[in-house]
Amino acid sequence: MRILSPLTTLNTLHFISQKGILIKEGSVLEKLSQVDTIVFDKTGTLTLKQPVVQNIYSCNRVMEDDLLIYAASAEHRQTHPVAQALLAAAEERGLNLKEIEDSRYEVGYGIKVAIASHLVWVGSERLMQLEGISITKEMQEISQHCDSKGYSFIMVAIDGELSGGIELAPAIRPEAQAVINELRQRQIMTYIISGDQEGATKTLAEELRIDRYISEILPEAKSAIVEQLQKEGKTVCFVGDGINDSIALKKADISISLHGAATVATDTAQVVLMDGNLMQIVSLLDIAKQFKQKEKNNLLTTILPGVACIGGVFLFHSGLYASIILYLNPAIS
Repeated sequence: MRILSPLTTLNTLHFISQKGILIKEGSVLEKLSQVDTIVFDKTGTLTLKQPVVQNIYSCNRVMEDDLLIYAASAEHRQTHPVAQALLAAAEERGLNLKEIEDSRYEVGYGIKVAIASHLVWVGSERLMQLEGISITKEMQEISQHCDSKGYSFIMVAIDGELSGGIELAPAIRPEAQAVINELRQRQIMTYIISGDQEGATKTLAEELRIDRYISEILPEAKSAIVEQLQKEGKTVCFVGDGINDSIALKKADISISLHGAATVATDTAQVVLMDGNLMQIVSLLDIAKQFKQKEKNNLLTTILPGVACIGGVFLFHSGLYASIILYLNPAIS
């Protein structure tokens, strides 16, 4: 028993590492088979950090493609997720961007640039109000509708006149739905928690058929949710990738992060998915189940021959050689 258990654990850890999963503690394998609740952080875990362009709304005789060209051209030097989403949409449509002549970025509001002798504003409704640009009732209604769903709405103005807006939706990880479906089949309860508005969190939970969602929570409240679930007798696995997930990762029975996540998250997590694919969670659960069965088999193959040998000596007066053969026979077979 002293040899088989460590060897089985070591062999399983080696097998898991070949699948691109890093496990820092061998005890994780035993706990994983007991997990009945998995809590996902929303942004960066179930969704990608970069959103996608969902809809383009143009007005004042501006074509959709032209609106996107001006917006993407204005943002092409920026590195934030919204800028990358606009650039990706322009590239997907095969649009050629225009050169920027001058630019000024307002932190938290948006950007103002000079493009092809035109002044272009790209940003929030607050930027338009700050610059004295009137917003139509239609655009206000679209903006409110986006807010109710938790989507971002970027407004674009050209030469002091509102030209339209671009709706940005969170990009769900391609494998997210398949992972949730697999967990449901295993009767594992799923949660999604997020600091985002209720609309965004609820929409994602309904789309992925996640059992429960909690929105608009502070970072420190995530760990309180994990502790509450544990008090209810649940074995909790927390999956997160941000700095504000570190406390919850520490409190959970099992903590999982993704390669490329914040350093503090990968340092805290017991398991790191090196391929950054959530589907590895399903593989990990399957391997943990197999590991548990192997441990049971090891226990049986160790104890039963020993009991048979002792019983043979006392009941049937078997000799040394018979005892050796009887003990080794299960291992040989």
